[in-house]
Amino acid sequence: MSAIQDRWNYADAFSYLPRIGKMPPTIICCACNGGVQGKESNPALPETPEEIAESVHGAYEAGASMVHVHARQEAFPTRPAVTTERWLEVNRSIRAACPDIIINDTTGGGPNMTMDERLQCLDARPEVASLNLTPDMSRFKLRERLAPLPDPRPEVVYDECLPFSYKLIKRFATEMKERGIKPELETYHTGGGWVIRFLIEEGLIEKPYWIQTVMGYQTSSLATVDNVVNLVREFPEDTVWLTSGIAQHQVPMTTLAILLGGHVRVGLEDNVYYARGVLAESNAQLVARAARLSNELNREVATPSQAREMLGLSGEPTQYP
Repeated sequence: MSAIQDRWNYADAFSYLPRIGKMPPTIICCACNGGVQGKESNPALPETPEEIAESVHGAYEAGASMVHVHARQEAFPTRPAVTTERWLEVNRSIRAACPDIIINDTTGGGPNMTMDERLQCLDARPEVASLNLTPDMSRFKLRERLAPLPDPRPEVVYDECLPFSYKLIKRFATEMKERGIKPELETYHTGGGWVIRFLIEEGLIEKPYWIQTVMGYQTSSLATVDNVVNLVREFPEDTVWLTSGIAQHQVPMTTLAILLGGHVRVGLEDNVYYARGVLAESNAQLVARAARLSNELNREVATPSQAREMLGLSGEPTQYP
């Protein structure tokens, strides 16, 4: 197995030690916008297809080999897209700006969506799509959004639970497999391990498994070193692992994942700040920091081609006429 394709148990010391200085390149995934916050939280957060493409291009130039994206409605840019047509518009814009970046569309979506609406992105032919493995419960305030921003609204308290069940997760995974889309398995705590094994037993996911640990989210595991190690210890063989740290946890979790040989997700979806009290200027700024950290820790930054090889994706990016 080449160094790029090397996979091991990230929590095993005797697998880790001989790989120091020989780790595979770091895949940087840019979570460019999310489905909840908008420009009321940070003016740099992209909402329209044109803004998304421009922001993702900057992140791509800074080192991102994958983009995780949330399409928004045209008339209501605070609200998640609910049609394949809108998703195609967004994906087409990204591909025009970034010829070989891996496009990773969300099925998590955003507030007040039906499960059918969450699946609309799959017919827009992403190469990867996120797949939540457990119920998603959260409570937070959304800032007041004032005119002249489109779709203004007052401050809102979001307090919901997305009821992902075994039956729903199986349906999502089946839809992805039928279309040749690789699931990005989103696990918030150790309970996700049960669902990963269920999907393997059902023959719905294929090696290498692409698993993300979401750390510091409201009902996820606390963003600590021991929690990360406990999570990755339970992953199946042939896992490629990335992590995201929410808000102030982004830099520590990025650094830890790079040290352990994993991969990272950064971007304005997870963190609208660059430093305490200082808004991030762009997705590119957050990606560039992750790239610097990787280089300083003696790991190259993966090109889209290398990331495709590590994840077992086609070397030919999806094209949008």
